[in-house]
Amino acid sequence: MFLRPSLIARGVAAIALAASLATPAYSGARDRAFFEKVAGQWKGPGEIVAGKYQGTKFTCDLTGEPTSGKDAGIKLDGFCRVGVFKQPMSAVIMQKGNGYTGKFLDGADGKGLDVVSGNVGKDKVVVGINRKQLNGAMIARLQDAETMNITISVKVEETMVPVIGVSLNRQMDNIAVGSIE
Repeated sequence: MFLRPSLIARGVAAIALAASLATPAYSGARDRAFFEKVAGQWKGPGEIVAGKYQGTKFTCDLTGEPTSGKDAGIKLDGFCRVGVFKQPMSAVIMQKGNGYTGKFLDGADGKGLDVVSGNVGKDKVVVGINRKQLNGAMIARLQDAETMNITISVKVEETMVPVIGVSLNRQMDNIAVGSIE
């Protein structure tokens, strides 16, 4: 029953952290810096704002860490919840040449999505997404160090239509700090 909203909600998490088409020498350091800024634990609400499941609300709890090695990228794990239904999340997005590639869950050949292109800026990433006949884009923007807003749009004829909005907040460890006398 919640297959489509669940797939879309899962796609938000996977794609929220990707991309670059700029020159490799400069973009590698800039992209790596972006992925380091978005690494960590994020949690927050989202809503499907268009389409058959318009008005469906969900929450996501995600943890990202930069990929190891010389190429920029991120590995993401966690879950999204729609009502009582909880869906595990996973994604790997890695630099490949001057661009990015990756997949969410098992990619477009399975039940997930493919990342097919991307561009990273100082506080924003824009990636192209694909699943069979579905083409679209995801924009993840750091509003500040603690808040990331994500919009996923799909292409309908020649127009990009926003279908999902998510606002994630960085989660911090609650560590008691004090002094010893």
